[in-house]
Amino acid sequence: MLISRQERARICSDTELGAGNVLERLRAYGRPLDEPVLRTDGSWQAPDGGRPEVLTLGQLHEVVETYAGWYAGQGVRPRDPVAVHSHSSAEFAVNFLALTALGAIPSFVNGNLAPEIAREYVRRQGAVGAFTDREHHEVLSGPGLGFCVTAGEIRPEHRELLPTSSPYRHDPTDPVLISHSSGTTGMPKGVPHTHRTLMYAQVHRLRYSTGTDMERTLVGLPGAHNAMVATLLYCLLLRTDIKLLSSQRGTDVLDAIEEFRPTTVLAFAGTFGEMAAEDLADRDLSSVQVWFNTGDAAHEAHIRALVPYGSHVKIGKDLRRTRVEGSVFVDGLGSSEAGYSVFHNRHTKDTSAYSRCVGRPISFAEAAVLAEDGTPLPPGEIGRLGLKSPTLTPGYWNDSLTWNRMRLGGYWLTGDLAHQDEQGNFYHLDRAPDAIRTRKGILFSTRTEELLLRELPELADCTVVGVAPEDVRADWDGDGEAEAHALLQLSEEHSGDDGGDDGDDGDEAWTGRVNAALAGAGFPPVTRALRMKPDDVAKGATGKVLKRVMRDRFAAQQLTEQA
Repeated sequence: MLISRQERARICSDTELGAGNVLERLRAYGRPLDEPVLRTDGSWQAPDGGRPEVLTLGQLHEVVETYAGWYAGQGVRPRDPVAVHSHSSAEFAVNFLALTALGAIPSFVNGNLAPEIAREYVRRQGAVGAFTDREHHEVLSGPGLGFCVTAGEIRPEHRELLPTSSPYRHDPTDPVLISHSSGTTGMPKGVPHTHRTLMYAQVHRLRYSTGTDMERTLVGLPGAHNAMVATLLYCLLLRTDIKLLSSQRGTDVLDAIEEFRPTTVLAFAGTFGEMAAEDLADRDLSSVQVWFNTGDAAHEAHIRALVPYGSHVKIGKDLRRTRVEGSVFVDGLGSSEAGYSVFHNRHTKDTSAYSRCVGRPISFAEAAVLAEDGTPLPPGEIGRLGLKSPTLTPGYWNDSLTWNRMRLGGYWLTGDLAHQDEQGNFYHLDRAPDAIRTRKGILFSTRTEELLLRELPELADCTVVGVAPEDVRADWDGDGEAEAHALLQLSEEHSGDDGGDDGDDGDEAWTGRVNAALAGAGFPPVTRALRMKPDDVAKGATGKVLKRVMRDRFAAQQLTEQA
């Protein structure tokens, strides 16, 4: 049962509420301790040795106090960073609540990071110790950290070590979390959020949205991302029946939908893309009312594959509410730094606002397309996307140089290229490092992928990368030229379709089809199109395609072929 109107008003007027004390405030609101508040996928071992799949509010309090007691016994104090490196979303959630109860700062480390990157990243955070799962214990258990603990070492008796000063009283500017960027350009950047920045959007949502479509919420977001934490806090306040998944694989999320029967599913674009590639007609998705995407904007083809399923409530001109066939896909564009998807574009099976349209910024945020000198550009002109928002991180952890280089004209630069239309809608074209300067003009890789997925129904997914000669830079900030390659992943039913021929001849046929589609849209052509298996596409810790790695692979392959 979701919160009443009176409860909602109380939460929105609570001046003490912030991201670091939600659990404490629920107790102050008088929430029943026997009320179930969190479902897990069984990937976490509780202090009593069990693997609970449901936690009541009272049980969650007890677990959090037990973890906090263990950390306090190790000397963890307010403002101490503590690394959390795991595959389990439940472990990230419990550790966030426990460490913030002490005023400490959980520093989340995605379980998919390469060991050497994870170690260096944690070193740069200045962490005093680490929590890991068994798989990652060896990664961080070397010298340099005061402790490296797994769930099995935290026992019920450690609750007795909880200091009388807990829970910690946060100032709005106190950091409560360090998550990290996707690391698509190399070493991830540490992105802190504060008691205020991580909660601002959640209170805004409670104030202006009933949240009824989130009655049962399935979270397929990476556990190490601040989007998972923000969703958890919102759902705890809203009284949502929430389940955290540790896997972001499309098939695993589909399995969980059939088992849990959620009304809302949250994930990143990569997960939704994998789901869309499956035979959805064989799946029971009837419970879903809303798909909520955050991070990178989703592709039209993937959205269109999902919205025919499920149902949603439509409010007519007479204000009557009727349930209609088909779900809603809320396409969000955000980032770790932004703290929330500041752009939302709502799609149903009857809408057509695509072409990389991400809509307008949410009411509390401001966005602009900027020229190189920081001047806002007029509609139709392509430039750098800049944001201002109360949800924005205060800066990169231990790296103010990089942070200040990403600011222009008072805006934070997202790293994206965009333009606006006359109505104020924003259109996302590409990441600046992924734009490709070719002999025939600039090819925006993400916009090109969107077009190809729409025009070539045989594709399950595709990736467009540019390969430039050694020491030549041919992206948005470069002045050289590169060759563009379209890497095509065919859907299962077309995996034997080679365009009419086999081998290189088949790729040549696909190159012709790809360039015909690009020519029809007025886009520059690619040098060649190649079919690839999904496993051949390099992806980062959060599931994003690592175009930097793919560029390096093709450059190395070309050198080998030339030799």
